[in-house]
Amino acid sequence: MYRQSISRAVRPAVRSSLQSRAAFSTTVRAMAGGDTGAPRTGGVASSDAFTKREKANEDYAIRQREKEKLLELKKKIAEQREHLDKLSDHIEELSKEQGGEQK
Repeated sequence: MYRQSISRAVRPAVRSSLQSRAAFSTTVRAMAGGDTGAPRTGGVASSDAFTKREKANEDYAIRQREKEKLLELKKKIAEQREHLDKLSDHIEELSKEQGGEQK
């Protein structure tokens, strides 16, 4: 009995809150995964022009950085070869001065 009296007392308040909520209801915008340009997997990702362009730009930047690194390495190798050639020439001079070579 106590439960019934409480539910009768609360019912009008619940009804009014439901009615007011319905009067001011709005739809919630649902965003699909990747709507903000996030990487996606599957069929939709392959047809998204923005995703393709972004991936191409990232790949290009990576290739450029790798190319710069390779050029730096080639430059260092050339400097080391030049240094080794100078050392080799210096060793030959020293061995000639001391009479190490006999031909």
